[in-house]
Amino acid sequence: MPAADAERGQEQMGTVTARDGAPIAYWRSGDGPPLLLVHGISASHHRWASVLPALAERFTVYAFDRRGRGGSGDSGDSGDSEGYAIEREFADTAAAIDVIAATSGPVNYLGHSYGAMTGLEAALLTSNIRKMVLYEPPYRLNEPFISPPDSVARLEERLAAGDREGVVEVMMGELVGVPPEALAEMRTTPAWAARMAAAHTIPRELRALETYVFEPERFRGVAVPTLFLLGGASPPHMHRATHAAAAALPNARTVVLPGQGHVAMDSATELFIDEVVRFLTDG
Repeated sequence: MPAADAERGQEQMGTVTARDGAPIAYWRSGDGPPLLLVHGISASHHRWASVLPALAERFTVYAFDRRGRGGSGDSGDSGDSEGYAIEREFADTAAAIDVIAATSGPVNYLGHSYGAMTGLEAALLTSNIRKMVLYEPPYRLNEPFISPPDSVARLEERLAAGDREGVVEVMMGELVGVPPEALAEMRTTPAWAARMAAAHTIPRELRALETYVFEPERFRGVAVPTLFLLGGASPPHMHRATHAAAAALPNARTVVLPGQGHVAMDSATELFIDEVVRFLTDG
């Protein structure tokens, strides 16, 4: 990767070129085995600020900006969002893993929400994943993904009106189910401004999730050791999705984080770090 000769202890920015030509940015820090962090909807690499210092003590961490936000491009050289397809996200993730692995060996992977889904799909595209930690992939099983069904249209209306913060608030509060007190805490973090900057990506990603179908049989051959994290207080559909995903893999287990929801890296930082580090360093 670029900046491979930079000082290990300091955060360094570099890019991976996606298969369609879009630059996909990452921030590297720390020292140790490689660990790729991929965030969920509305976020950027800033979403990992609460856990990054501890992870960087044990790993060389690559914190990824998914396409369309932060330092990353969008649809090829045009730099716009026309022609967005969820499959490009899967390919972006696999490309980053392969580039890291070329110099550092098999890559550990930590994905949250949408990033958990892209990691699982990337495991079908690359053989360079050592272990995966996947926190609540956003599948809906035999039920509408978006409830109420007009939610995405309302987000699009807010976006058209320039109300980026409203888009993020509705997304996190109504659709993800983040409790009001946790949402208030999120507003105080550096990641909140990045979420607003990426608000334009939220409706299109939700539209993509409406049509995505989780097919367990596709993943039966993914033998990568995998830990699924699940908030004990997360909504029932997240419990169903996480357990279904774990059951689809031959070498997976689930750890429930007591009393937590979808953002335990912020609400129970030490618990989250302990589970991630224990799994990735065991064996």
